[in-house]
Amino acid sequence: MKQAIVVRADLKLPKGKMAAQASHAAVEAVLRSDKDKVKEWRKEGQMKIVVKAADKKELLQLNQAAKDDGLTTATITDAGKTCIAPGTLTCVGIGPDEEDKVDAIIGKLKLV
Repeated sequence: MKQAIVVRADLKLPKGKMAAQASHAAVEAVLRSDKDKVKEWRKEGQMKIVVKAADKKELLQLNQAAKDDGLTTATITDAGKTCIAPGTLTCVGIGPDEEDKVDAIIGKLKLV
């Protein structure tokens, strides 16, 4: 079982901001996920990976591909209280789900 967080590289978010946005995506995706999958994922150590998408267009394409494959996703937009405009799409959480299903979507992306 695995969870993936995909962050937009073009925003060049400060490390702390990126960590906060990735955390929002991780939590929201878990809250939306099948409880049995979450239970199994937790039992296995909560594997997760954070990768980068080039821009908003690629992030949305990845989100749609994950949804089309039956994976749970969570898109995160910023409130705009710090360094980016309100409503900016920052990242997507995918899963947790079977590792091979997640890797089929994000396997070619580079780590953050």
